[in-house]
This record gives sequence, C-alpha cells and structure tokens, in this order.
Amino acid sequence: MVRARVVCVLLAASALAACTTPTRQEEPQPPEPSEQAKVPGAAGIGDPYYPDDGNGGYDVTGYEVAISYDPATKRLEGDTTVAATADAALARFNLDLTGYDVSAVEVDGTEARFSREGAHELVITPAAPVAAGAVFRTRVTYAGKPKVEKDATLGVSGWQISASGGAFVAGEPHSASSWFPVNDHPLDKATFRLTARVPEGWSVVSNGREESTGTEGGWTTSTWVEPNRIAPYLTTVGIDKWTFDRSALPDGTPVVDAYAPGVVAKRSVESRLPQVLAFLAGKFGPYPQSAAGGIFLNEGISFSLETQTRPIYAKWAELDVVVHEQAHQWFGNSVSLERWSDVCLNECFASYAQWLWDEGENGVDLDRLYRTTVARKTDSYWDRKLVDMGAGKEFTAVYDKGQLAVHALRRKLGEEKFDTLLKRWTSTHRDGNASWADFEALVDEVAGTDLRPFLDAWFRRAGKPGDDDLYPGSLRK
Repeated sequence: MVRARVVCVLLAASALAACTTPTRQEEPQPPEPSEQAKVPGAAGIGDPYYPDDGNGGYDVTGYEVAISYDPATKRLEGDTTVAATADAALARFNLDLTGYDVSAVEVDGTEARFSREGAHELVITPAAPVAAGAVFRTRVTYAGKPKVEKDATLGVSGWQISASGGAFVAGEPHSASSWFPVNDHPLDKATFRLTARVPEGWSVVSNGREESTGTEGGWTTSTWVEPNRIAPYLTTVGIDKWTFDRSALPDGTPVVDAYAPGVVAKRSVESRLPQVLAFLAGKFGPYPQSAAGGIFLNEGISFSLETQTRPIYAKWAELDVVVHEQAHQWFGNSVSLERWSDVCLNECFASYAQWLWDEGENGVDLDRLYRTTVARKTDSYWDRKLVDMGAGKEFTAVYDKGQLAVHALRRKLGEEKFDTLLKRWTSTHRDGNASWADFEALVDEVAGTDLRPFLDAWFRRAGKPGDDDLYPGSLRK
C-alpha cells in the first residue's frame, strides 16, 4: 500500500504522542496466530491487533465467489462456496461477513443452521459435526446493499462506490468480508475464483487470469481465476466502464490493465510495467504471480493497494507508486505476514524498492540521500517503531523510517549478503506466510553472526539508533 503524501504526514504526526520505548524483554508475547487458528470455532484467528478478524478451526483451500451487482440499485446478490480442511472436529464454526441478509447456508450440500454475532460473524452449525481432517465445502447465499466501512486511519475501506456509479473493493487490514463470506486474515491464504454478473455496458476486472466474458439477456458475466493462494484483503473486484489493455510479459505471463473513464492517460505510466517487473525480479527473484497488470481508478482515495496480480491505483498514482505496489507482489502478496504487527515485512521493503529503483534507473546516490534524511529528522520522527508498533499505527513509520532501516541493513550486511537475503526470503517463503522472527533468523544466518542488537535498535525500538547502528559499513563517516 502507498498512501497519499499529505495523509501520511498528518497520520504520522498524530501517532507520535502514543509511541513508547519498552525494551524487547518487556514486550508482551501473545499466542501465535497459527496456534489460535486451530482452536475449533474460535471467533478470531489470534491476531492481538485485530482479535475478531479471521476464525479458528479450519484452513481454507479455495473460494468460489459468484456475485450479481446492479450499479443502479447498488444491490449485490452473492453465492459463495468456501472449500476448507478442518483442523479439528467442528460442531460449529464462523465465517466473516459484514452486512447482507443470509438466506441459506449449506455444508457439504446439507442445510446448516446459522446466526449472526457481533459486527461480522456468521456462525454456522452443520447438521453433523465436521470430522477432524475432513475436507468440507460451505455454501452461503446472501444479498443486500454492501456496507461501506470507514477506517480511522485509512478512510473508507472495503466495498466502495466510484464516481462513475460503479464499485470497487480496496482496503487493509481487512476488506474481503464486505463482499463475500471469508476467513478474513492474511494467515489463511487460499485460491480464488470470481464469477461476476453486471448489466450490459458495465464490465468487471479482478485478480488473476481472465477466464471468460460473455453477454446474454442484457447482462455481462466475467470469470477471473487466481490459482496462487491469496490473502483475503488482496482480493478485489472492480465494476465500471473500463478501457482494457491486454498484453503479455516476455515469459508469457498475461497482463490486463483496466482504466476507469477519465484516466486512460495513465497508460503512459503503466507502459513502464514490464521494465518495473524486470527490475524488481533482478532484485527479488522471479516474478511470483500468475498474471500482472493494474486497475486505475478515477478516484482520489487516500491510498493505492497491492491487490494481488493487479494493484488498484488512486488517480494521483505515478510511476513511484507502481514500483511500490509491484514490489508487494513479492513482499506481502507472495510472502504474507502472520500478524499485522509485522507489517514492516510488507511496507518497509516495498518502500525501499522505490529507493532501489531511483538508484538503479535514475542514478540517485542512496548513501547521500540517507545521510541527508538522517540529518534533517527530529526526535519525533525517530520515536516510532517499525515492528509491533501498536494497533492503528501500522501504516505510518514503515513508509519512510522503514526505507532508512532497510538501507542501513543493506550497508551492515554488504551488497552480496543483502542480495542473498532478499532472494532467499522470497524463495523460502514463496506462496506462504512468515513472521518478523523468521526474518531476524534469516538475517543472522546470512550474516553469519548475531545482528539482533542492530535489528532491535532499528526495528523493534523507538528512538534514534546509536551511531554504530546509524552509520554501518560505507555509511560510516
């Protein structure tokens, strides 16, 4: 995610007063989300920042989402099947779904009882308990007007109405539950298939590969398939009167770009996509996604988002934002976080990719940029943590202080080891999840020594690092 520059400044400033500087030993150690995820029927996957997100007791393997949406009435009709494997015997379990009238739920073809609890819990009681280890399919039929949610940090999130009268989905840390029943946390990634029906004259764009599009009886139906596992907040649908450009990368990967009315001029920015992906592949390893492209909105939303294979761009987005969101296809999308306190694994590295681009393509001296930036920053800038920063503060320091921290790590390791670190991280955890602790362990392994004090000074603690950590390697004066 890249946030609008003005929004970043204001939100970063508002977060400063709440920052503290506990030592690493003083920090609480909550249960790992992976443990909570296995608790039968748990209404929450175990993330301490968002305890109601996701659910326990099963692992989703695939979503088959079918929706019909009429922009004139803003009514959505949905029919979603969730394929999953039970971690334990399930007498009941939950899915996340915000709003809508649910008309029926079936588990393996048999009617199930259901109820609603809290803001987004759909509680399902199958006719017979699901056996531990069983593969089961839950079908939910629902309808209504999508509920537009406002996030205190990022503004409107999830299902949103566009100026043209169409709609799109974008937001984190959660957004998928605004349009289909889901285990709404990045820890439970699954394949994704969308079939969307809209009135003739409108069209649909989504994640992955475009499988088919046809019009009959005044309605146009499109199917999109993402065969790689995807974190729920990275799913999207865009309904508009799109202008489509279809092409392919040199290796045959399909590219679909969609432009909302009024932003077709963004073609000049997106024309650089093959170059951007080739550059990033040289830094991070082979492109890990099934497809590529971009969704260009004519909306002044406060962020652009790395929706998998095909990022969503606000109308203010330029080439630097494309670099950032495409870097997420490795950092955040292919390798996804386990808990939101580790969002630096996504944003610090996608933000540093912008520096790498400026260095490689524009000849920027990053050491000079680093020293200049360090010299200009006051205590309030440094008094922000990059790891376990506190709920509601995830999307602040990771965009700017995160760039400095990763550059310092690069100089601490040296070029060869830093290059090894990036590529081993993305290859080892490809199509999976990983934690900050996993990253620390890999840093030590690649370095051949214990770098935890350096990593703590930069990432786990607030405050300006001491000079030895602030100016490692070639940065030392």
